[in-house]
Amino acid sequence: MNLSNNKILITGGASGIGLGLTERFIQENNTVIICGRRESVLNDVKAKFPSVITKVCDLSVEQERIALYEWVSENHPDLNVLINNAGIQNWISITDDNFYQNMKAELSTNIEAPLHLTSLFIQLKSLKTVMNVTSGLAFSPFAKVPVYSATKAFFRSFTLSLRHLLKEKNIEVVEIIPPALNTDLGGIGLHDAHPSVSSFIESIFEQLKDGKQELTFGTSETRLNASAEELRNHFNAMHGNN
Repeated sequence: MNLSNNKILITGGASGIGLGLTERFIQENNTVIICGRRESVLNDVKAKFPSVITKVCDLSVEQERIALYEWVSENHPDLNVLINNAGIQNWISITDDNFYQNMKAELSTNIEAPLHLTSLFIQLKSLKTVMNVTSGLAFSPFAKVPVYSATKAFFRSFTLSLRHLLKEKNIEVVEIIPPALNTDLGGIGLHDAHPSVSSFIESIFEQLKDGKQELTFGTSETRLNASAEELRNHFNAMHGNN
């Protein structure tokens, strides 16, 4: 994809990886639209980056996803890049009393929302690129986030199929595969020891310039290229299994 002169929608673009993408795409001379549930957080980004366009939207709600698409198609019909970045991560166990409710929230945000949005936005004649944010956990899960890991494995599988399905429409499909990064995903302080978002963003933009469609960094590159045995060993080591 061209890295400049695009109009881009980034879901969850006000924090974490989404905010890193927002900042960098603005620097690359793109028009960036971000959406999220919290208006105050969107306003904070707007104050820092006045050119950004914001839209309040709860992506877990079907009607709000439809309303987002209708708003974009009416007000920004030249949108040519959709970035499915929004996601939630719950540190949960199946023995928790609230497991089912937390599981439903992850499924609706991490799977239903991006699939629904993709099916809507490919109707835009201007759309040229879909970028999906998956995870290194798509290859080797972390049992403390069992549903999140499973949703990312699902989303990677879907992304591989989507790349094939959209060839006839000449829509490029790019997968962003982050490792654990220093964000508040899953809770404040849980990922403080991990690499910064800025170093990750710098790396994936270099890969975009090289025309790559699977963008990795650090341990996610290792997992992408690992054998089945290596992934099993990694899972066992991560969970203290012999």
